[in-house]
Order: sequence, then structure tokens, then C-alpha cells
Amino acid sequence: KLRQEQGLENFLEIEFDTHYAKFFMPTIRGSDVGSKKRYAGLSVDEAGREEMVFRGLEMARSDWTPLARQFQEGLLSRIFHGQPYQAYVADYARSLLQGQMDALLVYRKRLRHRLDAYQVNVPPQVRAARLADAHNARLNRPLQYQRGGWIQYVMTQNGPEPLEAVQARIDYEHYLTKQLQPIADAILQPLGDSFLALTGAQKVLF
Repeated sequence: KLRQEQGLENFLEIEFDTHYAKFFMPTIRGSDVGSKKRYAGLSVDEAGREEMVFRGLEMARSDWTPLARQFQEGLLSRIFHGQPYQAYVADYARSLLQGQMDALLVYRKRLRHRLDAYQVNVPPQVRAARLADAHNARLNRPLQYQRGGWIQYVMTQNGPEPLEAVQARIDYEHYLTKQLQPIADAILQPLGDSFLALTGAQKVLF
């Protein structure tokens, strides 16, 4: 077109880094546009091999649980391949409530400061670390988290508790509303569906 209309030669070359057969870009909260830093895609190479690629979504964030990452991958895979997803969402929520996914509920977060540096804002991982070191002290074991490090914990009905000293029952509602529902709604909203619509009808929620 440049040659025909302007008499100019075009020396620009377009090189594609990745071609996606399917692509999903969630909208930014409070907006109807997406972000180039947050997307998921299904790429297919010349040999026909498929790969799910995640950028800036829950799958790629270390502060989300394995429960959330597995759920997101499974849901997007079904949508990308044109497969029914409704039963998957309901069954996943039901399995969570029945205690079949407890091994996937562990948060793993980094303590970036000494424990005694957290005075005003005390995030869940710090609360869990303090409980863990209190548990260590009772058993006459070395304190592990006073200088920071990584802590693994679960959310219980008494709040965050370290994996090595869980006392209370798991707070499954937390995982439903804070882990599964945000992921599901971000993906399902463009399809005119929602997490509550798929799970509430089967009475899997509290």
C-alpha cells in the first residue's frame, strides 16, 4: 500500500514472538479495558504442541495457593478448548468443602523483615510466624522466623496458623471467597456467568 499510494518501499519487518490460538485478558477492576501485563493464552507450536502461558495472573503469583493456581489453569483450559466448564467449577468448590483439597490450601509467603519490626500492620504471614515460633519455644526448639524467611500457613477459623502447628478447623469459606471466586468471576464475567451462579444452584456454599 505504501508503494502504491506514496511510492515508498516498506522495509519494516514484523516478527511475532508468540502466536496464541486462544487469548484471555481480564479487565482492570473498575474499567472495561485490560492490561498488557495481565493475560493468559494457549500457544501452539509448529509441531502442534500446546502450552498454557500466564502473565501477571494468579497462576504466576507466588502469594496465591496451589488451590487457586490449579483451579485457574483447569478453568481456562476448558474454556480455551471449548469444553463445558460449569460442572468443573461446581465440583471443584464441592471438593474443597468436603476436605478433599486440603493439601492445596497452603500459603507460602516471605517475611521481609524481622518479626519484631511488624507493630502496626501485621499481615497473616507474620501472625502465622509468631504462632510458629511460640510453638517452637514450647517444644524447646530453635526459633525459626525471628529474622524473616519463608513461612507456610493455612487460613483457619481462628485466622492464619502455621503449617507445623494447625489447631483450628480450616476456614473453607475464606478459600471459596478469596481464592476461587475472584478467579472464576474474572474469567466468567465476559461469558455472562459467575461463580455464585454455578455453585449456589448446587448448594455447595455455606
